[in-house]
This record gives sequence, C-alpha cells and structure tokens, in this order.
Amino acid sequence: MTQVEVPGHDVAGVRAGNPGPFTLSGTNSWVVGRDPAWLIDPGPALDPHIEAVAEAITSRGGLGGIVLTHEHADRAGAVSGVRERFPDALLAAARGDVDIRLAEANRVGPFEVVETPGHAPDHLTFVAGPIAFTGDAVLGEGSVFVFPYPGALTGYLDGLERLRRRELELLLPGHGPPVDDPAGKLEEYLSHRLERERRLIAALAEGRRSVSELLDDVWDDAPPALRPAAAWTLAAHLDKLEAEGRLPEGVERPDLSL
Repeated sequence: MTQVEVPGHDVAGVRAGNPGPFTLSGTNSWVVGRDPAWLIDPGPALDPHIEAVAEAITSRGGLGGIVLTHEHADRAGAVSGVRERFPDALLAAARGDVDIRLAEANRVGPFEVVETPGHAPDHLTFVAGPIAFTGDAVLGEGSVFVFPYPGALTGYLDGLERLRRRELELLLPGHGPPVDDPAGKLEEYLSHRLERERRLIAALAEGRRSVSELLDDVWDDAPPALRPAAAWTLAAHLDKLEAEGRLPEGVERPDLSL
C-alpha cells in the first residue's frame, strides 16, 4: 500500500496494493477529518491495506463512520475488517445491509451526497466543502466504463453535469492521483463521452452493425485487457440511442455474460 498526499486538506489517502487494468495503480481509500474521522471506501480485503487504513484512522482520533461510493469488491471488500477494529462506526451507502441508506442531497458526517450512477447503479460521490470524492465516477487518469442497465449512460452524464455546476477545488478519485482542475477534468469526461457517441453514430451510419466492428471503429484505443469493459460501455451507448429513438435496426448487442 502507498500513502497518497493531499497537501492543504485534512485528508489522508491510502492506496491498496491491487494494481491492474481496472484498478490502475490501486484502489484509493480516503480518511477524512478527525476526532472522529470518516472513511470513504475501505478498499479491497487485503490485510496490509486494512492495517494501513486502521492506522490512519487511529492517528486521527477514531472512526465515526464509513461511506461507500458503491458495492464493488475493491471498494467494500474491507468493510468487515475495518468494522472489526472500529465496531461502533456507522456504515452508509446507497443500498445493502447498512446503518444509513443514502440518496441525492442527503448529508452524512461531513459529506453531501451526489448520485453519480453509470459505473454502477448505486454509485455515489461525496462532497465535503470544495472536495469531491468521486470513486469510479471520475478517475485520476483515463476514463471509466459504464455498465449497461436502464438509463445508465444518461444518469452518468447527468451526474457529471451536477458535479460540474459545483465550485470544486479538488477531486479525490477511487483510482489514480488527485485532480486539481475539477472543471477541466469534468469537461474532459463529458466531452469524451459525447465524442464516443458521435463516433458511434457515424459508424452506424456507415453500416457497422456487429459488436466487433463497432468496437474496432469507436473503441480502437482500448487495449485487449479492457475490450470487455469497452463492450459494456458500448451496450450502454446503444441503450441510450435506443431510448432516444436513434438506434438503427439490426445492431448486434454485446454479450454481457462475458
């Protein structure tokens, strides 16, 4: 695990030792405030990571609560390990077996909740003053995959827009380094997604109909390890076009069981 520096803010970052194509340099857990602190995303169930997070919490006067951006294992796997060490801490998330169920504009601990679905239907971003803890809605580098479920891509774009309207100074993502130009990063993410849509519409207009053809044309920059994730995002884009009445007949849909 690695400590993530956040100069000028009362936040400690701990990066898990789980690097990979989807986790980049590893999953970031954020310990916010003190006396007591609050923990965003305990991270994966790795003992060294849990110990490092617990040490950061103890140095800040104990744990008031845990909030989850979403339920994926690299975010929530360490919940039980952390709660064994801090049994009085509250657990808050959008769903699941939690003490506090969260939704848009709720407040919990030092945070205001912003719903940012897309990567997962239960995905939340937590805003504390000028800082947004974005989980997998916005990464420190690269882009995220949008998992296809009804309204996924539209919900994702709406969430990014709501974040962009805030006066943010810093994004602390679930993967990658801190982002000190929130407005620029959010504009980049919105423009990137809309450019994908533009390219997809162009490929469809040229007669591309198979998943392979569409991925080759529109997600040509995706490395082989991320091609399945690109297919999920393609499915979300196709769902959006269908809902808007803009999807041609005969388009092959990705096999989401892969």
